[in-house]
Amino acid sequence: MLDDRVREVLARLEAEDEEERRQGLPPEQRSRAVAPTTGRFLFSLVAPQTGCEVLELGGSRGYSSIWLGAGVRYLGGRVVSIERNPDAAARWRENVTAAGLEDWVELIEGDAFEVLRALEDVYDVVFIDAEKADYEQLFAHARHRVEPRGLVVADNVLSHKDVLEAYSRARQDDPALVSTTVPLDRGLELSVVLSESL
Repeated sequence: MLDDRVREVLARLEAEDEEERRQGLPPEQRSRAVAPTTGRFLFSLVAPQTGCEVLELGGSRGYSSIWLGAGVRYLGGRVVSIERNPDAAARWRENVTAAGLEDWVELIEGDAFEVLRALEDVYDVVFIDAEKADYEQLFAHARHRVEPRGLVVADNVLSHKDVLEAYSRARQDDPALVSTTVPLDRGLELSVVLSESL
């Protein structure tokens, strides 16, 4: 839920992101947080689901993890976030703890491809917000962690259309999915898994 602790951390991270973008820092030095309205959208996807299990690929400093964790706290569930950058992972832990969400949100530090190969759990929602060139491969791995009726959400499909247009097209051409591009902020591709891969 959005209590004062959650709101304070979200506001601080939004201010950090805005200042880093204003300074023109390169992406690898910024928080790389989703836009605030995308955070609210993610919250609205998971909050109404009972026992919602979420997998996040690319946790950065924890901004989207906090939105997701605040959402699953309502009706039970958990978020597993994967982040390979040690500095970002350290900030992630600080921010999630400050928000009081450590019982609902877990961080696995490491390479997403290695972690995905080792995971055995299945998830209701997978959120992809990692290196754009990796999306296709990440989706291929993550799909095996999503049961039918699960949802895969990919960020930045419009802001990085030159790289991710093929990703969106492949999802929309897949008869085992229903996928649509949502023109919110930097663009989200929402892909509902209808059945196993054909």
